[in-house]
Amino acid sequence: MENLDPVGIHTGDSIVVAPSQTLTNKEYQLLRDSALKIIRALKIEGGCNVQFALDPHSFKYYLIEVNPRVSRSSALASKASGYPIARVSAKIAVGMRLDEIKLANTPASFEPALDYIVTKIARFPFDKFTLASNKLSTQMKATGEVMSVGRTFEESLLKAVRSLEIGVCHIEMPKFKSYETEKLMDYIKEGRDDRIYAIAELIRRNVDIGLIYNITKIDMFFLEKITHIVKLEKKLKENIGDIEVLKRLKKVGFSDKYIGNCWGKTEEEIFNLRKQNNIFPVYKMIDTCSSEFESYVPYFYSTYEEENESIVSNKKKIIVLGAGPIRIGQGVEFDYSTVHAIKTIKQAGYEAIIINNNPETVSTDYTTSDKLYFEPLTIEDVMNIIELEKPEGVIASLGGQTAINLAGPLAKLGVKIIGTDVDAIEKAENRDSFEKVMNELKLLQPKGEAVTNIKDGIKVAEEIGYPVLVRPSYVLGGRAMQIVSNKKALEKYLKTAVEVNTKQPVLVDKYIIGKELEVDAVCDGKDVFVPGIMEHVEKTGIHSGDSISIYPTFSISEKAKEKILDYTIKLGLGIGIIGLYNIQFIVDKEENVYVIEVNPRSSRTVPFISKSTGYSLADIGTLVMIGKSLKDQGINEVYPKEKEKWYVKAPAFSFSKLNGLDAYLSPEMKSTGEAIGYDKKLTRALYKALQSTGMKLANYGTIFVTIADKDKEEALPLIRRFYNLGFNIEATIGTANFLKEHGIRTRTKRKISEGSEEILESMRKGYVNYVINTNNIDAVDPTMDGILIRRCAVENNIPIFTALDTVRVLLDVLEEITLGISTIDE
Repeated sequence: MENLDPVGIHTGDSIVVAPSQTLTNKEYQLLRDSALKIIRALKIEGGCNVQFALDPHSFKYYLIEVNPRVSRSSALASKASGYPIARVSAKIAVGMRLDEIKLANTPASFEPALDYIVTKIARFPFDKFTLASNKLSTQMKATGEVMSVGRTFEESLLKAVRSLEIGVCHIEMPKFKSYETEKLMDYIKEGRDDRIYAIAELIRRNVDIGLIYNITKIDMFFLEKITHIVKLEKKLKENIGDIEVLKRLKKVGFSDKYIGNCWGKTEEEIFNLRKQNNIFPVYKMIDTCSSEFESYVPYFYSTYEEENESIVSNKKKIIVLGAGPIRIGQGVEFDYSTVHAIKTIKQAGYEAIIINNNPETVSTDYTTSDKLYFEPLTIEDVMNIIELEKPEGVIASLGGQTAINLAGPLAKLGVKIIGTDVDAIEKAENRDSFEKVMNELKLLQPKGEAVTNIKDGIKVAEEIGYPVLVRPSYVLGGRAMQIVSNKKALEKYLKTAVEVNTKQPVLVDKYIIGKELEVDAVCDGKDVFVPGIMEHVEKTGIHSGDSISIYPTFSISEKAKEKILDYTIKLGLGIGIIGLYNIQFIVDKEENVYVIEVNPRSSRTVPFISKSTGYSLADIGTLVMIGKSLKDQGINEVYPKEKEKWYVKAPAFSFSKLNGLDAYLSPEMKSTGEAIGYDKKLTRALYKALQSTGMKLANYGTIFVTIADKDKEEALPLIRRFYNLGFNIEATIGTANFLKEHGIRTRTKRKISEGSEEILESMRKGYVNYVINTNNIDAVDPTMDGILIRRCAVENNIPIFTALDTVRVLLDVLEEITLGISTIDE
């Protein structure tokens, strides 16, 4: 495998191409032989990853590192070649030799040969974290990746680009159109997540690729290929409606959407034009040996050639749409549901087909499903497969927002959506439709409206009263969601955070302070099943994905639980859900229950609640979608008896890897993963979950505290508990004076804004064990002191808490392990 980007960018962040496109046979042999010598010298048996840096102007090369294990690259290499590295490594570990291990068509000692080109492009979180630096370095920043397969580099690259789901369908990014050429030249000097789009824009402006090479050191081979794509763009625009040009560009990987944009047509119109002219791809097999040996591996990629290698059976088929690249808000949790669904569909007697493009997932192991299509999750690419396979229908509710967004366009083209239909999705996700359902069912939700301009946004906020929660419609992972407490902050948000207009309305809702809970449920059209109710430790205002989630509930009354179950049943039936759905609730001080949102699909908490309760929701939901009711499955109760153990889901963050990212928790999701802990005592379950996320739990030492005025009274008993445990307390002057007035000995630290570095130095030298920092509710203008303190804590691996509810459960854990007392379990 070859990195397109030169040395200095982490391989996990780099564009990777396989097989290498620029190595000579001599160079390839040199590196291969060197890798084998290293492996033998180190006596490594099993998977191994070796990274080299090769001087392009000589045969001189350098060894970067050796990982004596399977690595991130192993998953990519396995999916790229069809060679199951992890499976082979496991068999070697139990004593087998390579020539004894049989693969689909060869012994494991046979080296894979590829007659296609694979491109991997990383998926970054910079669309969510706009303040974080997108400069790439030796520190990996990507949250996930996509892989694509084509017969040429151009086809493979363009398929990968449209798989990323970053709002582009081609190697063209609108933001670079407004850049001056000089600014673009400066932009490409450093590796950035979107540099390749800037390079393409420079080539469109006829900038010499030799100059681009001198700046970027990206091999001329790749720059020439991008130049070829740009030349074909010009040909496309000069030959509007030309079928022969259309055929040629489809072979090179141009998408229907991009062609439509150039020809003044929609993606659907280009698809229909291809259909009228019978312009469809064929599907080639990934078989590890360039078809040198007879075999049939049900693992395919599309290309515009003649021979089709995908054999279409007479069995009834169901296609399941995967979730695409891992990103914040949509992680591997959705692959869990997808894989369970595939197994259930197979057991029900159908041929199970998966479409996905993420090499890191179990769903893209070709042994998981009856057939795997490694393709972009776009209307064009999915429809091409549907035209070939003619399935009974498509399941779109298990692949997160990626898959659910395809349901409407697919239904419009005549595809049957299995499970929750398009009308039900519209009722749940369209603001006006959802409000109508809520009114009909007489259920409570926070007051609010969708607005399309700044004036209306301010008017709505003043009518319902500040603080308000603002967010774009159709968000994923709380993207661009904020709590604002005044007119000035709201104006700033509507001007800078989102582009509010008639096509992109912004939701302005009353922010209700209360306990947040959620359920994952299954509805079959007549009955509803709720395996468990989860309660979040943090109050509303922090994204559910960043909250500590506990099953069963620990602080709400039976009355509130009954309301939640009643609401869940009414909404499942009222919306018309068939299969899985997720609802998030707020319970206020008066025990009023409000509905925050309904997601008509599998959610990120499905794996957690399934493992906590013992009910495999993905399997139950899939059976419902293919026609087996809850009662037919032997499920006759809405809410089973709660478990006697406690189960805790704690978020894991990657703040230290993203320069410039503020670690303050908010309605915008920031966590990149999670861990589970369970025990008969809640404090112990919490301890296990927090430790599993990598948090250093110290039961002695020093805490640094800086608390907003609005939180001081609530924080006081918590700081006193640290003090009683023997912790030293340090604080900024306002917080320190408040604590001293209430009998807590506190060391005062001067503020950073006063020119002092003592707060930061204390953290850097390892004197601080915990940082507690809260802001005013309006996070549009967080103080620079707070940002620097949080950043320093992150960089020095000091646990930081910006929500007092999290501090409260941390203290419960520390008191349990230090004093042997527990209040949370009582």
